[in-house]
Amino acid sequence: MLTKAAVLFEQPGKWELAEVELEPPRQDELLVRMVAAGLCHSDDHIVTGDLPVADGSLPMAGGHEGAGIVEEVGPHTPGWQVGDRVVLSFLPMCGTCRWCASGMQNLCDNGARVLSGVRADGTRRMTLGGRPVSQAAGVSTFSELTTVSVQSAVRCPDGISLEAACLTSCGVSTGWGAAVRSAEVRPGDVVIVMGVGGIGINAVQGAAHAGASVVIAVDPVEWKLAAALTLGATHAVATMAEATDLARGFTNGQGADAAIVCVGVTRPEHIAAGVAAIRKAGTCVLVGLGRADEDLGIPVSIRDLVLFQKRIQGSLFGASSPSKDIPAMLALYQQGRLKLDELITSTYTLETLNEGYADLRAGRNLRGVVRFDAAKPREA
Repeated sequence: MLTKAAVLFEQPGKWELAEVELEPPRQDELLVRMVAAGLCHSDDHIVTGDLPVADGSLPMAGGHEGAGIVEEVGPHTPGWQVGDRVVLSFLPMCGTCRWCASGMQNLCDNGARVLSGVRADGTRRMTLGGRPVSQAAGVSTFSELTTVSVQSAVRCPDGISLEAACLTSCGVSTGWGAAVRSAEVRPGDVVIVMGVGGIGINAVQGAAHAGASVVIAVDPVEWKLAAALTLGATHAVATMAEATDLARGFTNGQGADAAIVCVGVTRPEHIAAGVAAIRKAGTCVLVGLGRADEDLGIPVSIRDLVLFQKRIQGSLFGASSPSKDIPAMLALYQQGRLKLDELITSTYTLETLNEGYADLRAGRNLRGVVRFDAAKPREA
């Protein structure tokens, strides 16, 4: 069948609409009609070339955050049926590797293929003019229809808007988990969140949910700071210097218990500022990605790390396990304890996707969402 998708042909480049040929699902696969897809900065890192994809992976149908409805179930694929509502996890969960068995599904061995967009056997499910097309993270949520592995699907309960639920596919889980799991925020902690866009705003929510007594949001964009104050931040400032002074004022000069770095394009100096802001035995959590050519070298004092026993902690998907944590977050949303609808600043179509990313870069969105219509697939 034919389906419309946003495709990247080169790095750096831009999203281009194309009608691609999509294979029906094989065993342990699902055909999903997308309802909503989030505009995450990681896709923009791929467009700009800050995050190079594996050789031979272009062209690639984009999008890794989304939710939809199952239209077809592959043969010999028990436990799934047409009409199931699903959130698509950009990280697959095999359930049997060392990491999945240890409760760290975010580190599943199958996640190694996220940047190549191919299946375990090296095959692809999309073609364009006979040319193979990779699927971003194996899910390509910027496509009206997509064929995905069941390892990338998590059921969404009835009664929850898929537009809201799609945000747990990446942004919410990554930010919330960065505070709750990676930073291990405890009741009474003082926490700094640097950058309160689509990821950082959820680190604010996570820190507040975990019981932090002080949550300091840092961002140069005033309206984002105002939004952070409605979603759990106790203080909101424009610079890390201000945040560091505030944190020390609450801790007898010691510094924050945790600093969570969620800057969209993270630079070495952001990490240095996060480490400088934390107390003895504090944790600086790194969530944002930077440019590939700046990927080495952090201006952090070895003496500061050793003598003050500070910790720099990487955080992939908020150290969350999709099959457990996505349902948990959806339950919190149902209970009114996790805000999702309030995160959606603007909605777009596939045709206006590049405009959506222009808004993201300009700081006009917490989260932009692509809405899909109910058009039926076009037969080849």
